[in-house]
Amino acid sequence: MVETLVRPFRERVGDKVILNMHPGQRRAWDSPARFPVILAGTQGGKTVFLVEWLRREIATQGQGDYIAATATFPLLSLKLLPESLEVFRGYGEYKEAARVFYFKDGTRIIFASADNPESIESATAKGAICDEIGQRQFRREAWEAILRRLSLAQGRACLATTLYTYGWLKSEVYDRAKAGDKDYEVVQFASTLNPAFPKAEFERARATMPAWKFDMFYRGQFARPAGLVYDAFNEETCKVKRFPIPRTWPRYVGHDFGGANPAAMFYAQDLATGYFYAYQEYRPGPGRSTAEHVAEFKQMTAGMTVIKRAGGSHQEDEIRQGYTAQGWPIQEPKLRDVQAGIDRVYALHKLNKLFIFDDLMRYLDEKMSYSWKLNDRYEPTDEIEDKANYHLMDAERYILSDFSPETAVSSRPISKWGNRF
Repeated sequence: MVETLVRPFRERVGDKVILNMHPGQRRAWDSPARFPVILAGTQGGKTVFLVEWLRREIATQGQGDYIAATATFPLLSLKLLPESLEVFRGYGEYKEAARVFYFKDGTRIIFASADNPESIESATAKGAICDEIGQRQFRREAWEAILRRLSLAQGRACLATTLYTYGWLKSEVYDRAKAGDKDYEVVQFASTLNPAFPKAEFERARATMPAWKFDMFYRGQFARPAGLVYDAFNEETCKVKRFPIPRTWPRYVGHDFGGANPAAMFYAQDLATGYFYAYQEYRPGPGRSTAEHVAEFKQMTAGMTVIKRAGGSHQEDEIRQGYTAQGWPIQEPKLRDVQAGIDRVYALHKLNKLFIFDDLMRYLDEKMSYSWKLNDRYEPTDEIEDKANYHLMDAERYILSDFSPETAVSSRPISKWGNRF
């Protein structure tokens, strides 16, 4: 058997560096889009490509600040940072305490993790790379922070990831690109497009993994993962363009409390059909008083008939009383059990009676990634993954659990796994 020589991605020939790109990397390299996006199978050659893309961007855009971000600091230390230091060796010096690489001309690469987006808030960047942007820890807020840092220079950013779940990456990046947004170009390829990836390993994964996981982890293709709490949510029919809601439609508001992460969801009901429309999300962040929240709520519902406001756990009655004292009465939800409340919302989705305005990006991010934890057999357990981060889902459950669709299909993990891909 004759072995085929696989040339490394990066070859140094004298003073020159030759990049042996495969077709997927080449397409992303040649992309004119402001935000090229690589969705690739594991070990497809994403991180090595990103660093070279950043090197070219620095050479093109010149002196200034640049951002290299990944999902977590441990992942940064494992992959993106070592690769970057290999490429930029000799150009300057890396300061571990600051997590900044300083070039001799004053240019900086600021290394950041998405679970600590504050680390880049003071930068004004000319370009950025984002590695493993599809991981849960790379939250929408981190991508927004990077966009703010790039806004003054209208800098470019190259995004790359293996696929792990849906979330904001699909609704705000992939779907935009597929809808024709010229700012984004999505390049998708399987692990085996990297000539160094063993074909036998690819086939082993295909034979032993659930189809959805193989598609996402090894083919770079979105598939509905097992464990989505609201797998009955139909994007094609229930995500709709915003339209003027008649003021006569009654309104319902769900609340989730917390000083750092208060949240609220606003719904209108078409009495002619019984359909609910989620039309407003509220995630202001920390730093506002109860009175300030109430002032906003009243402004958002001026001239409308608010039938009910509900939110909080059974133990949070004091907070509800505080809102009531400010003129915004909030009731305790009828259902205390989390699963029972989820079942009510799930049934509304199953019956296509709950419609979502497609510009509610935070809501859609939560809806598309809200998942049961999986066990080692890829089966959903009865525990929600990172539940503390899903404030809009809690706010929704608190108010919509009041309504009992005529047919309720359970969303408990055992039934959901039975409908797995």
